[in-house]
Amino acid sequence: MKTVQLHYIFFICFFISFVTLHAQQQKRIEIEYSGFLTFDEANYPGAKVLTRDDSGQIHIIHEGVNMWCDQAIHYGKEDFIEAYGHVKMKQGDTINMDAKYVEYSGKTKLAFASGDVVLTEPSSVLTTDTLYFDRAKQQAFYKSGGTVVRDSSGTITSRIGRYYMNVKKYQFVRDVNLVNPEYVLNTEQLDYYTDNALAYMYGPSTITGETSKIYCERGFYDTKNDIGYFIKNSRIDYDNRTVEGDSLYFNRNTSFASATNNITVTDTLNKSVIRGHYAEVYRAKDSVFITKRALAISVQEKDSLYIHGDTLMVTGKPEHRITRAFRNVKMYKTDMSGKADSIHVDQSSGLTQLINLSRLNVKDNFAVKRRPILWNYDNQMTGDTIHIKSHPKKERLDSLIVFDNAFIISKDTVGKGFNQITGQKLYGLFNDENQLRQVDIVRNAESIYYARNEKQELIGIEKSKSANIVILFSGNEINELRKVNQVDGTLYPESKYPANARKLRGFDWREEERPTSVEDLFKDDPPLNLPIIKGLEPYVPQEEFFDEALLKRAEHAEESNKAKNLQEPSKASRHLPSQDSIPKPNAPLKPQDKLPTPLKRAN
Repeated sequence: MKTVQLHYIFFICFFISFVTLHAQQQKRIEIEYSGFLTFDEANYPGAKVLTRDDSGQIHIIHEGVNMWCDQAIHYGKEDFIEAYGHVKMKQGDTINMDAKYVEYSGKTKLAFASGDVVLTEPSSVLTTDTLYFDRAKQQAFYKSGGTVVRDSSGTITSRIGRYYMNVKKYQFVRDVNLVNPEYVLNTEQLDYYTDNALAYMYGPSTITGETSKIYCERGFYDTKNDIGYFIKNSRIDYDNRTVEGDSLYFNRNTSFASATNNITVTDTLNKSVIRGHYAEVYRAKDSVFITKRALAISVQEKDSLYIHGDTLMVTGKPEHRITRAFRNVKMYKTDMSGKADSIHVDQSSGLTQLINLSRLNVKDNFAVKRRPILWNYDNQMTGDTIHIKSHPKKERLDSLIVFDNAFIISKDTVGKGFNQITGQKLYGLFNDENQLRQVDIVRNAESIYYARNEKQELIGIEKSKSANIVILFSGNEINELRKVNQVDGTLYPESKYPANARKLRGFDWREEERPTSVEDLFKDDPPLNLPIIKGLEPYVPQEEFFDEALLKRAEHAEESNKAKNLQEPSKASRHLPSQDSIPKPNAPLKPQDKLPTPLKRAN
């Protein structure tokens, strides 16, 4: 019984040894077919010279790879082959490579191809002059310039490139250029996935189309669907507009873009800028929507106009831009500021409208309605609607109209009283210094006026009613008050004028609301909480193709040669560059980094 068991154990051990030995033998390069076999010890010591015949090419196999060529030098002891003439290499059903010359080592599993190299996989075709193919890592690599063509995405060229077969990904480095019928993409590094045509850009990158140009230093682009996402100094230029933000989204099909955080939209034609922290841009409709600390700036040489609201919209063609601001709107210039529920600015005509919505007014009949308000130097003006007209080219104010319930207030120059005029409508004219020079109050005009002499001594307080009132200003002060069709009017000594009668009905002094700087426009805003933009992962430098694992395999091949008493250095490592000669992805090009000449037969 013990003898049978011993024989059984011996048989199992022998079988395992036989299978292991057979498997090891299968790992060597095999010649499946060759037309002619010769030897040339003078030129190819220890090698077989294989040549095709009329029936077909030489067929070589190794671990799932098939290779065909017109002539081959097979170094059996080194498990190494040199293939010449119409070389074809096929791995499975997906990878095909054509070249004029190929070297392949069964020990390192590294193929070196040169001369019109074409690597084909189901979604793309790579062409280059020299290509390394590491079967152990399933990666292909070129460093002397290459081109990848994909029908739906276009043509990609780069100085350095690598193809990761397991994940179907290309990584292009240096002078990367993607040419598509709709646009041209330039970047420093591009990671491109052939299955879904997704591209990831790193470093200064531009996407230039017929109607737009995109810049970023890190970005993603779906080349099949023309959709992109860009971060880090991202910018879109189109139709005299520039959109900048921490994060940009772009859809070329719909000409739509959105931006998040620290956004600036510059209109170079109309010299205007809008800012905020969320924006949407519709190119086809020529409109911009922006919110979160939204600010519109009409850039002028002397004094820019700033408008802030919860939401801003800019619409219309460049020659007729319209800016609309909604909810809690404030405006500021050094010589004028205002507030309203909404503000409407027509840049071509120079008309600015301040509008309040009745639905937002208080329901209390005894409360003062919050009407649009305008401050010009020492004058406060309110009414149901206010229109300001300016000269767009001359960059100065022209006139204003206050529609219904017009009320103008200015503080008495010396005392604590207020000069007041109210009526149905107000028409104002400005001088060249953007100061009111004349104001006409039309219909049902009433006034309270603190009259002073040249020494600024109070003469009395005048209260009057008339059909119209004309006010003439000198500088910022009232110089003359004219009543047209005066109904009544009395000049009272200050001591004779009741304190509770010194304000007209509807009096509402709102100096505390007046913006006196750009920063004041935001003082009533709630705290700003911006979203954290995670976006794309930071740039990771390309790892070395000729890494330690590959160099270790070449070292083992060298040791194997020595063990077999072979005098020549291992052919498996003769095309492996030294680490110093491998161009780093971000290093400047050296003179020696030029396209190599085609290899000749080994001597």
